[in-house]
Amino acid sequence: MSMTGPFNIGEAASQSGVSAKMVRHYESLGLLPKIGRTDSGYRQYTDKEVHTLRFIRRARDLGFSMAEIAELLKLWQDRRRASANVKRIALAHVADLEVRMKEMDAMKRTLERLAECCHGDHRPDCPILDELAD
Repeated sequence: MSMTGPFNIGEAASQSGVSAKMVRHYESLGLLPKIGRTDSGYRQYTDKEVHTLRFIRRARDLGFSMAEIAELLKLWQDRRRASANVKRIALAHVADLEVRMKEMDAMKRTLERLAECCHGDHRPDCPILDELAD
């Protein structure tokens, strides 16, 4: 269901798929512009801010860091950007993911090996704990 603003923080959170706590966090990081407020001090988000929150959520879903998201947001908002800059950020992120995947695979293999060595019975000796204690 698509609505048109202004939205309070709960509505903006619901429309963007981001929690109200994260909306405040993104605002504190400067990923959102200064948000307008009612006379009583309540934040009022426009369609533009909700669209920005959706952008941030999708970037987070892809694992981009806050610094990368800030850079991507600037590029997204700059209609004269060079797409090469966006591609550079994306490919650097892919390379980082590849490194992390290799590290996680090594962790998985180590844990599988340790679990194979553990009897998993009533005895107190455990190679998993021994490895962690080294």
